[in-house]
Order: sequence, then C-alpha cells, then structure tokens
Amino acid sequence: MRSVADADAEIRRIAAAMEAAETKGELGEILAREVKRYSQYDLTVIGARVRQEVDLLPNPYRDKFRPYAEKWFFGRYHELLKRDRQGAWKRMQDPITDRETFVAYCRMIPDACLRDEPGAPYPGENEAMVPFYLLFYYLLSAFAMYICDEPGHPEGTPFPGGFVVFRKNGRYYCAIRDKEEEIWHSICNFCPALQDPENE
Repeated sequence: MRSVADADAEIRRIAAAMEAAETKGELGEILAREVKRYSQYDLTVIGARVRQEVDLLPNPYRDKFRPYAEKWFFGRYHELLKRDRQGAWKRMQDPITDRETFVAYCRMIPDACLRDEPGAPYPGENEAMVPFYLLFYYLLSAFAMYICDEPGHPEGTPFPGGFVVFRKNGRYYCAIRDKEEEIWHSICNFCPALQDPENE
C-alpha cells in the first residue's frame, strides 16, 4: 500500500509533473508510473468506492450505467498498463491536444483531491489514502482525455433522459458536457467531447 507522509505535497508534485509533459508519450510515462504505485488493496478499495457510488443511483438507470463505470475505471487502468508494457510512450511524440485545457486540468487536480468530502464512499483501512483514491480517477481521466483524445465518460455511457455519449463524424458528443460548470472539479469541464445539440 502506498505510504506517503504528506498527501498535499505529493499530489501537487504529481500534478506539476503532468503539467510539464509536452507530448502524449511523456504524459503516458508519468501516468503509468503513478498508477503502478497503487497496491492490490488500494485497487480493491477503489473498486468498492465505485460500486458504492453506482449503487446509490436509481434503477433502471443504475443497471445501465454500471458497466460503463467499470470500463471508466478498470478498463482504462488495464489499457494504460498494457500500453506501458508495450513501450508505447516512446512512439507517441504528438503534442498533448488542447494544451490550455490540459494545463487547467492539471492545476485543478490538487484542490479536487484534497477537498473535504463529507459522506465520501468507503475509505478502506487508511483514511489518509482518500486523496490518492480521488487522484486515481483524475489520472485515468487524463489518460482518456489527453492521450486517447476520448471523452471523460466512455462512449456509450448513458445519462438520464435517454441520452448517451456518442461519436459522429469523428467527434464525440455528450448530453452533460456544458452542464457541470458549477462543479469546478468535474472532468466535464475539461472534456474533449462537444455538447450534444439535442440537450442544449
């Protein structure tokens, strides 16, 4: 299990390292190095937290959303590690797409991870790890949005009202892309998807 004396300093260090990355490959190396620091126990707790959050959703929406929540976390986790094992980062010399938004995303991460979270999901046996469990989410979202150029919520993710994240003519669209602005730490504010015109 990760043992860090000062979550504030460590998360700010990681976010600064991410921000300094110039290419997708450089960012990939940083993200892979950080997610590999999570132990099997950490991943078990993160999985329990995800399940707990999904369990709070009403049905039938909950059952439709659950597989995408799993893909969001652990599908991306395994894809990131697979690319790392394949040595993909050395070949990825393209600059990070939308540098301005990416920098804003990196600068948002520390405050998002270190915020007080009343009623937060299960913290496991070490409450000091909660900021790092939140960080895991932002690391994987960075992989999706700034290396894969995919939306934060995977394609096909359903939302209430019958809307889904979809792709058309090479662009992604999401029903809530522009609806989360008041939640400053929401990944929606940094997502490459466009607002679904059917839900403006």
